Amino acid sequence: MKKTKLFHDFFESEKAGGFILIICTIVSLLVANSVWSESYMHLWHSQIGNQSIEYWINDGLMTIFFLLIGLELEREVYVGELSNFKNALLPISAALGGMIVPAGLYLILNYGTVTQSGAGIPMATDIAFALGILSLLGNRVPVTLKVFLTALAVIDDLGAILIIAIFYTKNLIWTNLLIALGIFAFLLVLNRLKIRNLIPYLVGGIVMWYFMLNSGVHATITGVLLAFAIPFGNGDEKSSSFILQHFLHIPVAFIILPLFALANTAIILKSDWQFMLSHHYTIGIVLGLLVGKPIGIWLFSYLSVKFKISELPTDLNWKSILGVSFLGGIGFTMSIFITLLAFSDGEHIDNSKIMILISSLIAGIIGLIFLKSTIKNSN
Repeated sequence: MKKTKLFHDFFESEKAGGFILIICTIVSLLVANSVWSESYMHLWHSQIGNQSIEYWINDGLMTIFFLLIGLELEREVYVGELSNFKNALLPISAALGGMIVPAGLYLILNYGTVTQSGAGIPMATDIAFALGILSLLGNRVPVTLKVFLTALAVIDDLGAILIIAIFYTKNLIWTNLLIALGIFAFLLVLNRLKIRNLIPYLVGGIVMWYFMLNSGVHATITGVLLAFAIPFGNGDEKSSSFILQHFLHIPVAFIILPLFALANTAIILKSDWQFMLSHHYTIGIVLGLLVGKPIGIWLFSYLSVKFKISELPTDLNWKSILGVSFLGGIGFTMSIFITLLAFSDGEHIDNSKIMILISSLIAGIIGLIFLKSTIKNSN
């Protein structure tokens, strides 16, 4: 598996972005529970146009994050880990297990209740945090393990995007949706005509975002659609896809995701917050991320190799896959994002966010300790 320059840039930006996210989360929680709490909370709910700053971050800026995810997925499909179908089946199997098992555990506890819509919360993996934790082990980590985790997380995010589109679309306005899809089709035609200038794609993407926003389907889906409309060519440094992906690394890692973290972890902790594990939905989130994720990722990976559906790279072993499986339990960005779609009750949202943060922290620590021990023992 060749580590391309763009993969290196992606890994490095996500790694650094993970550390920035940790800092932003700590700062946000501290300020939200300080004497500046009221002003801080008011900041994110201040209006721009007819919507809050928090809304524009979640529905606007996060579309750019999904665009970057789509571009990375496109690259993985054409020239990366997913370009070889046999190689792709391992992270695909892992991602499926990492979505099915956590959702299953959550539904066992919440099926038929008002909180069953939260089943998508423990299904997601945060690329930035996961790669950030993995990077703490330095050069001892095999490149194939980094590529496996990246491919796993990207496929995982694609699964989350599909779940958002299918299960978290409430009131569908067909006229706006058809216009958005019509614009997407037009951009695909431009792609086929080999028009490489990014301007018509970006302008079309903005218009598509507007109609998608008003269709009932979450507007961030536009980012992924736009990514696959942008010409990939041969994937070299002159291709439109490469240029845009390279440009987006810095603003996404150091502006968009930190803003998302600041806006969505502004949580006021109540005096009895430690008792929130008495709720089925919070238990479901914890079990999904800390138990369902590692079991699902490792088990589906093992079965895919056992039944010769895929192959385990020669420089990896099942202990290292298990360690990465724990890192898959770091939900953060995507889990919080789905929480905002799954619940409308403020208490459900805040409790879920806290459990996501705690679970992600524990998953990261377990994964780091396990991998440090595994890699040391295997050398």
